[in-house]
Amino acid sequence: MKIVDHIFAWVLILGAILHGIGSFIGYRSEPVTLLWAESASALALLIAALNLLRAQRPADRPVAWMAFAGSLFWAAAAFTFDKLIGHPLDARGLIHGIAALVLAGFSLKAALSTEQAAAEVS
Repeated sequence: MKIVDHIFAWVLILGAILHGIGSFIGYRSEPVTLLWAESASALALLIAALNLLRAQRPADRPVAWMAFAGSLFWAAAAFTFDKLIGHPLDARGLIHGIAALVLAGFSLKAALSTEQAAAEVS
């Protein structure tokens, strides 16, 4: 399962990079919109990095809770984006949203793990 966890974090990283490139191409003449779009790319990268950190530190429950909250927020933002553009099944939001939901699940599992299980890992 650790491999699946890492795969979804890397999917989110790839999605963030592609979002950043697409945003630059699409909004380079609109600096304010570009700033916010690139900020979203940076946020996705930070959430993915936090999840990679959480996967490497299974006993660190505070990191798991932060990864859970960030991933859940990112999933909501991604699905809301698809709704706002009028295409609830648009691949851009679905990829980010599904990856974030999977990462939220792994994060919640780590956050709720018992102290004994966490101690066995370390």
